Amino acid sequence: MIRVANDWKDYKILATGDGQKLERWGNLVLLRPDPQVIWKSQGLRENSGKINAKYIRSNQGGGRWEYKGSIPDNFVISRKGLKFSLKLMGFKHTGLFPEQAVNWDIMQSLIERSGRQIKVLNLFAYTGGATVACAKVGAHVTHVDAAKAMVDRAKTNAALSEVPSDRVRYIVDDCSKFIAREIRRGNKYDAIIMDPPSYGRGANGEVWKLEDCIFDLVTECAKVLSDDPLFFLINSYTTGLQPQVIDNLLRLTLRDFDGKSEAYEVGLPTEEGLILPCGCSGLWIGSSKGSR
Repeated sequence: MIRVANDWKDYKILATGDGQKLERWGNLVLLRPDPQVIWKSQGLRENSGKINAKYIRSNQGGGRWEYKGSIPDNFVISRKGLKFSLKLMGFKHTGLFPEQAVNWDIMQSLIERSGRQIKVLNLFAYTGGATVACAKVGAHVTHVDAAKAMVDRAKTNAALSEVPSDRVRYIVDDCSKFIAREIRRGNKYDAIIMDPPSYGRGANGEVWKLEDCIFDLVTECAKVLSDDPLFFLINSYTTGLQPQVIDNLLRLTLRDFDGKSEAYEVGLPTEEGLILPCGCSGLWIGSSKGSR
């Protein structure tokens, strides 16, 4: 099963091919690598004259942006009342994953239909796409990320989207350490979102490898869920990790709560009529009957 983010107006994939995707972000057209694009496409060549910037990979790892003309330091795109300040970052990123709009819609609907005040914990929260989406419909969100620059950009996105300042608490911290402290404090949340990296290192050299660490982290996160949890969402961009793995993980770690889980690929449509897969998500939804 794949869920597709169809409702973007400021973002579109124009063409794909030869390991790359050509995207329109507002008025800018970017060419970026994508490991899922293993086919060739005439459309990519036909649209090559529109490119404002392209990302060039380095043989030594990483890469650089190559510009054609003047590119603004920051640019804003919007979707359904949400606004995001973007920039061309290192390692090909812009500061937003547009395919996650699929999950924003689901979470907003769950929060609005709950009929109660929802406390959300967003871990590895990056520039705050999910934070802004949840807070915009009334949730109170704790936004946690280890990178101060990303947290600062999340604050900018919340302000652009006119989210009241008291709806988001911003924390610059290691997510595992933050969860350990929240357990000791006895703090609880009605919903948890996490978008963990495939691999990373902490400030003191700690190694994070998703396959080795995710089960223990989700197990600990279950200890800060309220008695009547609304949802638990896990996103993964780890190549080769199947949606069913995430579903199994949620079933095992949340079995003390009443609810059901599902897992699915997320994707984006292209003007060629294709769907480009962009990772997977696992979503557990509570039954509003509390814990067993």
